[in-house]
Amino acid sequence: MTDTGPISRRAARRAKARRRRRRNAAVGLSVLLVAAAAAGWAVLGRSGSPADAAARQGAAPDGTPAAAAKRPTAPAEPPGTLTLAFAGDVHFTERTAGRLGVDPALGPMSAALSAADFAMVNLESAITTRGTAQPKKYHFRTGPDALGALQRSGIDAVTMANNHAVDYGAQGLADSLAAQRDSPIPVLGIGPDDTAAYRPYATTVNGVRLAVVAASQVHDITNQNFRAGPDRPGIASALDRPRLLRAVKAAKAKADVVVVYLHWGTEGQSCPGPEQKSIAADLSAAGATAVVGTHAHVMLGSGMLGPTYVAYGFGNFLWYGSSPYPHSDETGVTTLTVTHGKVAKAVFAPALVDGQGVPQPRTGAAGRQITDRYGQLRSCTGLTTAPH
Repeated sequence: MTDTGPISRRAARRAKARRRRRRNAAVGLSVLLVAAAAAGWAVLGRSGSPADAAARQGAAPDGTPAAAAKRPTAPAEPPGTLTLAFAGDVHFTERTAGRLGVDPALGPMSAALSAADFAMVNLESAITTRGTAQPKKYHFRTGPDALGALQRSGIDAVTMANNHAVDYGAQGLADSLAAQRDSPIPVLGIGPDDTAAYRPYATTVNGVRLAVVAASQVHDITNQNFRAGPDRPGIASALDRPRLLRAVKAAKAKADVVVVYLHWGTEGQSCPGPEQKSIAADLSAAGATAVVGTHAHVMLGSGMLGPTYVAYGFGNFLWYGSSPYPHSDETGVTTLTVTHGKVAKAVFAPALVDGQGVPQPRTGAAGRQITDRYGQLRSCTGLTTAPH
């Protein structure tokens, strides 16, 4: 599938940047593989030492050691195979606002994201300096430079279909849409109308046609007042299930691999609710290869629902403060290997959000503890173990 739409005209530039990131990330592969073997968990990709430390030691602009560019890249995947990396909620406010001045903004976990053919997170924020704060408890916003910072951290697309995308009303939404138009990476799940908001990002990687759709299932003021419609800007809503399923079926008709990134679940609850399980089943039937998402501020279980990989919650990733729930600082990067349209491997690289809001890799006993607890969360999902 060739790239289509105003966002995807930048595909060539993104592909070039992705190749550069993967080349620069190669230097750290052996470091994390050795650590992974010792810890009993696996990391898929070309990861390295903490990026912030590297920056202090004469690193390249993206935070990897300058010597990385001189190292050979790892062999490319065989034709028909691609890797997809996902992480959770990200924003640049309070303790994480200063990350906009650090490359990579997402810290050392950027290596795992950069190593994948395609990487995606949820941008839990409006992109504006204007507008009126909506009648809600929490408000998050950042500037358009956040999108470039995420790109330099290895991110290839973000979703803004969430309950904070329109924290600053119609004016803030207009600014976010302007940032979307000028973004160096695709911004999914919002648009000037419903056609744009539900439109998949489509590209071809390693001969595989990939399509990505994003929507929010959260019952809140954003979904109530700023749901995209005909001639009405806003977010793509999973509460309009028929509309979302039509978008996924249309994407599947043209793509080999379809990813749906949802904002869903209940804050603080580590087991998926009936609404999540129901829509996951519908999306699987509609042809989704993977259904993933965030919102609960804690991790939820993951695994296979028939042929579809489902991750009910990635948790916080780059986060302004500790959420008031047990284990809310536990997080990680999930990397899927998809071969000939089927999920062949799912690998989780554990991390812990530190006192500055930055996810830091965890190895040894600390890494095993997070990975083991994450695996136990599958027990209430009804999912089977994913291949690994």
